[in-house]
Amino acid sequence: MEQRTIGSGYENLVDRLNRFPQGAPPSKTLYQILQLLFDEHEAQMVSLLPIKPFTAGKAARAWRVSEKEARKLLDSLASRAILLDVSRGDESVYVLPPPMAGFFEFSMMRIRGDVDQKALGQLFYQYMNVEEDFIKDLFLDGETQLGRVFINETVLPSGEGLYVLPYERASEVVKTASHIGVGTCYCRHKMMHAHTACDAPLDICMTFNGSAAALIDNGFARQVDAAECLELLDQAYEHNLVQFGENVQKGVNFICNCCGCCCEALVAARKFGFLKPVHTSNFLPKLAVENCTGCGKCVSVCPVEALSLISANDPARKNRKVAAINEDLCLGCGVCVRSCPTNALNLEQRPERVITPVNSTHRVVLMAIERGKLQNLIFDNHYHFSHRAMASVLGVILKLPPVKQLMASEQMKSRYLTTLIERYERRRA
Repeated sequence: MEQRTIGSGYENLVDRLNRFPQGAPPSKTLYQILQLLFDEHEAQMVSLLPIKPFTAGKAARAWRVSEKEARKLLDSLASRAILLDVSRGDESVYVLPPPMAGFFEFSMMRIRGDVDQKALGQLFYQYMNVEEDFIKDLFLDGETQLGRVFINETVLPSGEGLYVLPYERASEVVKTASHIGVGTCYCRHKMMHAHTACDAPLDICMTFNGSAAALIDNGFARQVDAAECLELLDQAYEHNLVQFGENVQKGVNFICNCCGCCCEALVAARKFGFLKPVHTSNFLPKLAVENCTGCGKCVSVCPVEALSLISANDPARKNRKVAAINEDLCLGCGVCVRSCPTNALNLEQRPERVITPVNSTHRVVLMAIERGKLQNLIFDNHYHFSHRAMASVLGVILKLPPVKQLMASEQMKSRYLTTLIERYERRRA
């Protein structure tokens, strides 16, 4: 293979990461992070991998090495949770996850000695909490975001007052998952090394299905059953943590139990809430003013500062205060409702339902269209053009609203894509 100058492997890796809808803006800090996670040779080799899942045979052809040699490197990367390996029959299929939610987090999901986690945690803090370009790109670019908030199920009324779909419940994700893994909370682990972590539970980061299977197999998550995971979910409720998970209806791969002080998603929601960096639940708290004592407990537990105390304008009690809800900032998590000692807060439906992508393909296609990266997703790595993968992506595009289809067509500049859309619309008419 062609010899590269020192550093070019990392530059190529950064270019590869930024072909995915969830990229990583280049900076000195990013290169320092990558140098801790990859050596120069690994960085160059990973830069040649496709976005879509691939086999050892495909990697071997891209790398121009034997399949045996390719599998050895792939398995080494998977053992460090840089790649995810999923068994499909007798064959392993690999995928390079995006940095977030992906190999950045996986690197801190267990206590390990093969990498300097203190240095890594401090670099992550610098890259995400100080420089902020990564967080802004991740959470503020486009309408479709990586994650969504699940409703706190302990505050749902027992009657038929609210219409709650199964995918809006974290417990349903737990009960229907093929595999469940639990690891160390990346956010709080990172903050420990920055000396700013809170005392919320650490062993509570949940992964599901194929991602869980890969992390369990490589020792980055411990396998648990649904009963234990539901107990951890109850523990998260007791600590007023917010359930933030993958923004899909089916096949959810992760649910984080987040605090407002450490979690990047909630920090972004607090700083940039008016730009909607996180998809909310379909619910809002409603205040019964007559029951509110102005104790401020709801204000103190809100992770995004969507509640405040204001004057009650009560002539008989001039100093009386009541809670006020900023609906533009509210996540609809329900933590405030759970904390109210006088039942002055209850949930109601949002006026407009929040739309959740059906699955990860649907979400990634939407994100790619909105971020101008659809061509990367469809054509991916030129070594491995997959008609089946393209058919999957096109199937999503053809079901999108006309505006999104137009955006896709403009990005692709493709007569083929335009013709497909026109034919599909004629059939629907």
